[in-house]
Amino acid sequence: MVENTRAQSDLTHMVDGGCTAEQVWELFDSLPAARVTEVTVGRWRGAELDTGHPFAGVLVASGWYGKQFDDPESVHPLLFADESEQIFAVDPRRVPLGLAGKVPLAGVRTVRKLLPVLGPAIRTRRPAARLRDIEYRGVVSVAMVYDQLPIIDHFRRVDIDTLLGVMDMRGMAEPYFFVLRR
Repeated sequence: MVENTRAQSDLTHMVDGGCTAEQVWELFDSLPAARVTEVTVGRWRGAELDTGHPFAGVLVASGWYGKQFDDPESVHPLLFADESEQIFAVDPRRVPLGLAGKVPLAGVRTVRKLLPVLGPAIRTRRPAARLRDIEYRGVVSVAMVYDQLPIIDHFRRVDIDTLLGVMDMRGMAEPYFFVLRR
């Protein structure tokens, strides 16, 4: 197991400077499990790890804020912030994930400016995921299972306020890596 201060330092370097998928896998596999009962309820701020994945920059440019865990059965997997920093939950079924990497980031930023207009069509107050302890890469740890999409986000604990996440989506050749901080 990696010492927490080293893991925090490695993760900060990866978020700030980019990294390879192999580097993230090495860190992920060295981290301890986090269980559903250990994940703190509340709002978590997200950041991506740029491994060159097609999603790289897309969620950030679109205003992705993070995730919110209300309880194990009530999770908002996609929180966004508009340009006035108003944070709101989005229905994941209304996010065109298939366009990631196909639309230039400038176009994604333009769509973000339209969030106040698009809001009623994409926002939700209903949770769209739940937390479960699931075995992934040989370790049972907390995972966020989307209700309506073939996506599972797997987490490992960096520290009490930091989780390293891997988005596992059916049909996606490589996983998307991200970090959540409370």
